[in-house]
Amino acid sequence: MKLKNVIESPCGIRYVLDQLEIQSSCARRWLLDTSMLVTAEDIDAAYASLRRFVTFVEQVDDSHLNTLQFKLQALKDIRTTIKNLEHGATLDDIELFEVKHLALLSIDVSKLLQSYGMADVAAIPDMREIVNILDPDGLKIATFYIYDSYCERLKDLRVQMRQQPDQADDLLSEANELENEVRSELSEKLHPFAQSIAEVQVALARIDVNLAKALQMKQRGMHFPTISQDDTSRYEGLFHPQVKDVLAKAGREFQKVNVSFGRRPTLITGANMGGKTVVLKTLTLCQYLFQFGFGIPADRADIAIKEEVYFCIGDDQSIEKGLSSFAAEMKNIDAVIKASRENRKLLALIDEPARTTNPTEGAALVAALLKVLSVREMSLVMTTHYDIEPGESHRLRVKGFVDGAMDYSLVEVQDGDVPHEALNIAESLGIDSEWIEQARKELKIDTK
Repeated sequence: MKLKNVIESPCGIRYVLDQLEIQSSCARRWLLDTSMLVTAEDIDAAYASLRRFVTFVEQVDDSHLNTLQFKLQALKDIRTTIKNLEHGATLDDIELFEVKHLALLSIDVSKLLQSYGMADVAAIPDMREIVNILDPDGLKIATFYIYDSYCERLKDLRVQMRQQPDQADDLLSEANELENEVRSELSEKLHPFAQSIAEVQVALARIDVNLAKALQMKQRGMHFPTISQDDTSRYEGLFHPQVKDVLAKAGREFQKVNVSFGRRPTLITGANMGGKTVVLKTLTLCQYLFQFGFGIPADRADIAIKEEVYFCIGDDQSIEKGLSSFAAEMKNIDAVIKASRENRKLLALIDEPARTTNPTEGAALVAALLKVLSVREMSLVMTTHYDIEPGESHRLRVKGFVDGAMDYSLVEVQDGDVPHEALNIAESLGIDSEWIEQARKELKIDTK
């Protein structure tokens, strides 16, 4: 799975990506094309590289950082040109310029990294031979032209055209033929370097992305995770960056939470507006960030590697497919059940399943789903406000109202009861008091 396949996930990963200070569109496209890391070796390697950039942004002054960022802004996506070169095509002047520009840029960035003590953070192939081919006069200017140095006869023709303008048309035809020959010869000389040119583009894109990830970690209070050795994921001080920002604009503070889950199903209960959905979104977000090599929005995180992640949430009504909210939800959860039978390392996060059907059948569907998935070799985190028998699941509950204020922390519980706090929440929202009091009477709650 590639990052571009999950960017629209409702977990909020697009928000995190949009906050990255990536300098080039080429690097952003490369990032979106990266595949999810599914081995400890690949994840360790990704974070080892990122650590170097985090150290760099923490220690370097702004002028050095700005200089590197400014250079990376010049990175262009020339994959089409590289593909043409690989196939043995004759490059035109624009394509030859693109290759020369990339080669000069790579040399400049390499020199900068070396001066910052970061020469080993990226394997940038040496492009000096390519520069020599495309810059015969050694001008080191990021432009391209069929220089006189390439062909003595072409040089003479150009002199004649300037001196004998009345014969320019006849001379121009021969000059064009010679220029085409030069382009063909240059393309042949560059052909063996096609793979190295492609590697240079990727190396510079990776530098741009890692620098942006490092800055984000520093600015947003994100931290490096460790890889779980027992298939249990543990988070301390977990927060959702987007929700945190929204609350900050309203003058409120995000309450961080601690949560862990393993192969035994984890059931999170609590009233509506109790923060259960935010927890699921954050866990989904962190799993993706972890397996795409980002910092994690938590004070500490020990995360288990998964081969696939399923996030089933909310209203997924599909007009195109003619599916109602309930039908779409059932289809998504059905995909989880089918995948769970294939012995893959899965993480499923399911938010309030069957919430849109009648409570009796909804509770039965949730209880049945918990029993079906509890016997699978997978990780399941599910939220619900139904009163169901939790079985052998790991049970957590949103703490709820304490001294008149909502406490979003998760606490372990020994039973499956859901706290009845809807009326308290409604009251805190300033809902009509007559309605609230009448509801308490219906529930036979003492209003005195």
